Amino acid sequence: MSVATDAPFDPMAQFTGVAGDVRDPYLEFWNRRASEPVALMEDGGFEVFSYELVSQVMRDNVTFPSGSIREFMSVVMGPYPLVGMDEPEHRRLRALVAQAFRARTLAHWDQDLVVPVVDEMIDGFAGRGAADLVSEFTYHYPAQVIAAILGLPREDHAFFHPRALALINVSVRPEEGIVASEELREYFAGIIEDRRANPGTDIISELIVAELDGERLGDEEIFSFLRLLLPAGAETTYRATGSFLYGLLTNPEQLQALRSDAGLMPQAIEESIRWEGPLLITSRECARDTELGGVAIPKGGFVTVNIGSANHDDRRWERPDEFDLFREAQPHIAFGHGVHMCLGMHLARMEMATAVTRLFDRCPNLRPDPDRWDAEDVHIHGERFRSPTTLPVVFDAMS
Repeated sequence: MSVATDAPFDPMAQFTGVAGDVRDPYLEFWNRRASEPVALMEDGGFEVFSYELVSQVMRDNVTFPSGSIREFMSVVMGPYPLVGMDEPEHRRLRALVAQAFRARTLAHWDQDLVVPVVDEMIDGFAGRGAADLVSEFTYHYPAQVIAAILGLPREDHAFFHPRALALINVSVRPEEGIVASEELREYFAGIIEDRRANPGTDIISELIVAELDGERLGDEEIFSFLRLLLPAGAETTYRATGSFLYGLLTNPEQLQALRSDAGLMPQAIEESIRWEGPLLITSRECARDTELGGVAIPKGGFVTVNIGSANHDDRRWERPDEFDLFREAQPHIAFGHGVHMCLGMHLARMEMATAVTRLFDRCPNLRPDPDRWDAEDVHIHGERFRSPTTLPVVFDAMS
């Protein structure tokens, strides 16, 4: 068995797996926050809905460690999935891999890697005056960027992209996810061997030489990190960019404000990620008998952390279900909180900013396609991962 690489892209297929097909979960989240911010669920686990309590759980890595994530993710990402590790092991591994995400490296990636990839995607439709920004743009460019910063050959994209998505969908298609993991490990083994002999400036070369207090990363640690980075970078950024564009396209006055003032970009991105983050939930396991929000949680209790609900808490934001890039800045937790704050968050912000900026520059008067938008019922949906499945637009074609 091997993961298929020749199937045509089907945006809707991304929602037949782990993403789910819920259109608007936020009313239910509001009800939960109001009635039971820590709820006992039918499966015997607990789900946390308010910003205050979600933040508390994510900050307390002692009472609520990430071992439950590690156990699940190790099936496809190997024994060292960074997002599922606890201290002090997590601290050591994160400090080593973080060396590849230095600020000066990010600046180099933007101009030398991200802009060329984004422009190449836009080249495919800029002269047409119309496009579907999901199937022709947002779905593809983040995977291409991750490939570029890893130094992977362009011709290998058709190999690693479907396998990256298979890792994310392992809970609903386990056999395919496990096979994809094995194939990616074998693929990266060859790449690592080559980089040891011929080091470059890419992330894999950086990981090989990273050193802290005389320690270096082992091969299995590198394999695990790469099998985390590839799908995380491809999946979450494509979804976040699609939702960002949806927010702008359905609020034309805000789109115009951002087009007129590029200085609004950072706050627009933060608002978008708060409003419709790509990932709604994560999980923890309670390490000792404790109480959270007045609810007793026993040792070993499974705790679902509802990030999407927390970022829509009306005790923290007015009109939280609305996209409003002009709202007063207030930190959100879409990128996590505490020791597991997303390592790639600055890269994701940079990719989103570059993608939207280049679209503005090269697709003047970008707007929803009036013949398709309502007919195709364009919207954001998903119960675990969220994004639009289509974004039909028109614009003034440039010769």
